[in-house]
Amino acid sequence: MSRKKIALIGGGQIGGILALIATQKELGDVVIVDIPEVEGMVKGKALDITEAAPHDGYDTKLQGTSDYSEIAGADVVIITAGVPRKPGMTRDDLLEINLKIITHVANNVKEYAPNAFVIVVSNPLDAIVYAFHKVSGFPKNRVVGMAGALDTARFRAFIAMETGLSVQDVSCIVMGGHGPTMVPLTRLASVGGVPLSELLSKDKIDAIIKRVQEAGTELVKLYGKGSAFFSPAAAIMEMAEGFLKDKKRVIPSAALCEGEYGINGYFIGVPAVIGAGGVEKILELELSVEEQDKMNSTLQAVKKTVGEAGL
Repeated sequence: MSRKKIALIGGGQIGGILALIATQKELGDVVIVDIPEVEGMVKGKALDITEAAPHDGYDTKLQGTSDYSEIAGADVVIITAGVPRKPGMTRDDLLEINLKIITHVANNVKEYAPNAFVIVVSNPLDAIVYAFHKVSGFPKNRVVGMAGALDTARFRAFIAMETGLSVQDVSCIVMGGHGPTMVPLTRLASVGGVPLSELLSKDKIDAIIKRVQEAGTELVKLYGKGSAFFSPAAAIMEMAEGFLKDKKRVIPSAALCEGEYGINGYFIGVPAVIGAGGVEKILELELSVEEQDKMNSTLQAVKKTVGEAGL
């Protein structure tokens, strides 16, 4: 059986870590694509990871290139290409620049990897994944945005930090857009089956929610240059592995809704089943009136960003 092929569009911080994780897990051979000006850098990362193989024992093949034809036949395409956030920059500030980049990327993916499952990561996510879908013409099950997986992981991490309990036992979900209008469903959060409300006060839970909503900005400020890369890479590979191994994972993802949660024609964070068919199903939770109101608010924010992109 031939090996799977993973194309990473963008060889920056996230792209490099993705290449390492995919290689160590032997999920497939990896091609890292970036602009000609930094081709040496992505070739270097591919070679560097290859030279680590004797230590970890993987036989994955890697290459770095600026030639999109090298992604031909890719099973998964992960797009991190774009300008990263800098201190004082909002996701909306990134829109004009990253919209041009995603248009170029979408046309090349459409030409060279027309059957791939595509995970979009570039910000502002809700508009960029919409733009990729529109430009590429890919079916909705083969285009998804990575946002909710990361936001949910951050929610889990902060709950574990506050309670002092194992993150493995924390269960929760974040829906909605990727940004301050995201919707953490606190009533469903639990640790080892114990409702979060029985472990923490409302004030502490509210503080956790606020931190989750501002987590990206917190890291931008701490790093001083660029934004998060370790945690996004882990979230992305969880999604890619769900597809490549047909795991039927339920992962909060920016999927195209067509009636689910009263949303039509927009990508927004929802519980999605990811398997060999891509986004195989969107699970509909029974939301409270307050939660549905928050979903409606985040939808308006997504519509605004998409509208500003002229899509």
